[in-house]
Amino acid sequence: MFVVRKAKASDSAAICKICGEDLGYTCGIELVQSKMKKLDDSREIVFIAEINNMVVGFVHAEKYDVLYYDTMVNILGLAVAEEYRHKGIGSLLLKAVEQWSEEKNIHFVRLNSGTTRVEAHKFYRTNGYRDDKEQKRFIKRPAMKSQP
Repeated sequence: MFVVRKAKASDSAAICKICGEDLGYTCGIELVQSKMKKLDDSREIVFIAEINNMVVGFVHAEKYDVLYYDTMVNILGLAVAEEYRHKGIGSLLLKAVEQWSEEKNIHFVRLNSGTTRVEAHKFYRTNGYRDDKEQKRFIKRPAMKSQP
């Protein structure tokens, strides 16, 4: 049986492993630990799914405010270890975020998913999410000014 609970700092290594193996984002455990310590409980949450005390999935969400739309909850990351997919774990993680959203009196949950992640898109649609637009992501690393 799977259990969904709020993540703890001690889950950092497992989250880091899932990020690398299942999302393709190589990161160090120290980075994940640092980010977990900096979580702002008033506006963000991480839930993990575990079986037999082993972390097999996680979801990270935040309160998301823009000037042109009602407050939403934004899912920043959702991943389930490959060998545990298609067992309802991802749906349980989404439900945990949706419940957290309700507790915060926020009525919209949003997420972005890469255009090539066709299976993920099917999963989100099956869970009641609808795709409303396609986007391109642009990113730039500003030049750092040297210190005097």
